[in-house]
Amino acid sequence: MLSPAQRRDWLRLIRTENVGPRTFRALLNQFGGAAAALEALPALAHRGGRLLPPRNPSVSEAEDEIAALEALGGRLVALGEAEYPKALRMLDDAPPLLAVRGRPDILRNHMVAIVGARNASAAGRTIASRLARDLGLAGWTIASGLARGIDTIAHEASLGTSTVAVLAGGLARPYPPQNLALMERIAEEGAVVSEMPLNWEARARDFPRRNRLVSGMSYGVVVVEAALRSGSLITARLANEQGREVFSVPGSPLDPRAEGTNSLIRQGATLVSCAQDILDVLSPMADGHVPSIADASAAPALFPPVPNPDDDVRSRLSMLLGPAPVSIDDLVRLSGFGAPEIQAALLELELAGRIDRPGTGLIALR
Repeated sequence: MLSPAQRRDWLRLIRTENVGPRTFRALLNQFGGAAAALEALPALAHRGGRLLPPRNPSVSEAEDEIAALEALGGRLVALGEAEYPKALRMLDDAPPLLAVRGRPDILRNHMVAIVGARNASAAGRTIASRLARDLGLAGWTIASGLARGIDTIAHEASLGTSTVAVLAGGLARPYPPQNLALMERIAEEGAVVSEMPLNWEARARDFPRRNRLVSGMSYGVVVVEAALRSGSLITARLANEQGREVFSVPGSPLDPRAEGTNSLIRQGATLVSCAQDILDVLSPMADGHVPSIADASAAPALFPPVPNPDDDVRSRLSMLLGPAPVSIDDLVRLSGFGAPEIQAALLELELAGRIDRPGTGLIALR
């Protein structure tokens, strides 16, 4: 368990401008803790080319957010703590902190995600409800995104067993508003989760971030009805990248809502007609072959601490980087420097707001 001071410092660090989950881990690895990393931020950003230090919450602002969350009946669960989802913690972009309302103990359960179309058909709603109910009775917790349609059906059908709703915005700004009553029921019987600030209003780009949590905390993702361009297919793609199982319910070729699910099957997703099809694949994983993090005060290492990179490293990186994404492995190979030096220099550039990470292990100049 983190101490109250550590939890506050973790919150200040992850809420700092240009600090995402990967950068957070790198800073903790480099400086041994959030408090030391916060002190080092101005110098790091300056070396990366930024004149003013990145903005971060003050001590009182962080304490106010924690108090407001507690007043709402929630609390922060930290990466590595017992209630942090076991599957999610192994991702390199796992949020250091999750704001949780409801029963955090449910997050220890094995989860399977059910997602799909917002304008779901009667048949899609029926199969989603049946799958959620039967998987719940088999001991699996159902995760979804609280959206209209299939997400709503999956949550409602698993309220009697256990369900987790993941929000794109903050816990005080649930979306869509039509599901506010459902969210309150989930908060009473299950868990509602967000990585965003308490009063954050969800924007379009926040939904893919939400989707990566839905898939990341689950052992598998079941897609029930999805158009070819849909958020559900984004969740399926993220699940593939995260090494999760992808399941798909087939549909009529005449229904546009089945184009995405049928395409997933052609690409290798497991065809699903009942819950047993999913259990046959996931049950062997339920014995717990997902590693855990023993030390709650530290994050998984991305690279070992190294001295500050010199100007030669920065100069070489500036020449190699451009708007087209390039892998870190290629930067190491082409630069002639070691991975620790390259990672440390990239950390400075990221804190200065000069690079983007469009995908796992990819870097591009802004």
